Amino acid sequence: MTAREANFDGLVGPTHNYAGLSFGNVASEQHQAAASNPKLAAKQGLQKMKALHDMGFVQGVLAPQERPDIATLRRLGFTGSDASVLASAAEQAPRILAACCSASSMWTANAATVSPSADTADGKVHFTPANLTNKFHRSIEHSVTGRILQATFADNQHFQHHHALPGVEHFGDEGAANHTRFCHDYGQKGIEFFVFGRYGFDMSKPAPQKYPARQTLEACQAIARKHGLSDSHVVYAQQNPAVIDQGVFHNDVIAVGNGKLLFCHEEAFLNQADVNAQLTAAMNNDFEIIEVPASKVSVQDAVQSYLFNSQLLSKPDGSTLLVIPEECEKNPAVWNYLQELVSSDASISELKVFDLKQSMSNGGGPACLRLRVAMNDAELAAFNQNTRMSDSLFTTLNAWVDKHYRDQLLEKDLADPQLLTESRTALDELTQILQLGSVYPFQREGRCHG
Repeated sequence: MTAREANFDGLVGPTHNYAGLSFGNVASEQHQAAASNPKLAAKQGLQKMKALHDMGFVQGVLAPQERPDIATLRRLGFTGSDASVLASAAEQAPRILAACCSASSMWTANAATVSPSADTADGKVHFTPANLTNKFHRSIEHSVTGRILQATFADNQHFQHHHALPGVEHFGDEGAANHTRFCHDYGQKGIEFFVFGRYGFDMSKPAPQKYPARQTLEACQAIARKHGLSDSHVVYAQQNPAVIDQGVFHNDVIAVGNGKLLFCHEEAFLNQADVNAQLTAAMNNDFEIIEVPASKVSVQDAVQSYLFNSQLLSKPDGSTLLVIPEECEKNPAVWNYLQELVSSDASISELKVFDLKQSMSNGGGPACLRLRVAMNDAELAAFNQNTRMSDSLFTTLNAWVDKHYRDQLLEKDLADPQLLTESRTALDELTQILQLGSVYPFQREGRCHG
């Protein structure tokens, strides 16, 4: 059965701000306390979605989280009206308030791990939301993420949804940011490539010293079991601890793959030659690896430009398009390398540059913004078509952003009760546009806002 890869991008939420919450993410830390522009951020993301739709790719939209997260603040002991909860949190625990206002769900590469039906034992597409235990502000996402995914992929004849893994560091799971699927055809059984940063139960194994390794081997193995993957079609690899300590907090900051191509830095993995050999053998020796040498692009340049946090997209003619952020164009070493690459006989033959500065300043590039879901024709027809990008949806969502989003947000604004009202009003309307039902806590509590 023929299949295509769809990309579901996260819609940037109304509370997009730069609170510098992500230790180990260099861009996030560098831009702490800067003014953000939620309206521009959402529009930059929508422009990328529309451009890929216009090029013929299947493009979907995933809704953001409800923020500020009043329910979590109440769990942490803040009481009274919603406005009182915000005021108390701002006075007593401003960093907790900032965490509960994070718009990081825009990076849907962390939303879940997805296994296509060609790979799974029961022939369904499987979804496991990531528990994101390493960062508090992200660990509070997975229950709503699960509901959004279930509303987007609702047909249980085709889609199987799982709970997130236990929310402890032993099973730290960061979703598709550390997962890649290789295949010769999207509709045929592929090789699922899981990358981990450390071992959850063996402290004697190699691990980074400066920054946290967020994904464990045990989490990868658990997801492979849950999804019913066959051992012969799974490859596990450990990230190079030394590059994690240079700001490579996810594998998708140092490597990206698609089809039968792996594009990575030469320092991406521990025992990289062995990893390359395993992947090549698993792909029956029909596999291409483009390994970027440190002599041409340093790890520092890769992190600064997000060269590997790019999208590899298969064009109908069999060639590969590389979607990159503007920062790659502005980095001389990276841009010189890319010009050499596209003029060579490698399968990457075209570059597409996007302005994603609002996302990049918070530590997320093109690959962070999307969750890949390979689907056959029946599955493509079965997912919620209201979430599929189109000319009309693009127009509707831009008007929705114009109506509800601010064009500047500072950390002090997070305690403004009006921001909560604006956010809930916007999200309530969004669930109607995308036909998601009541996925947010404020909707499920039966309260009406806006």
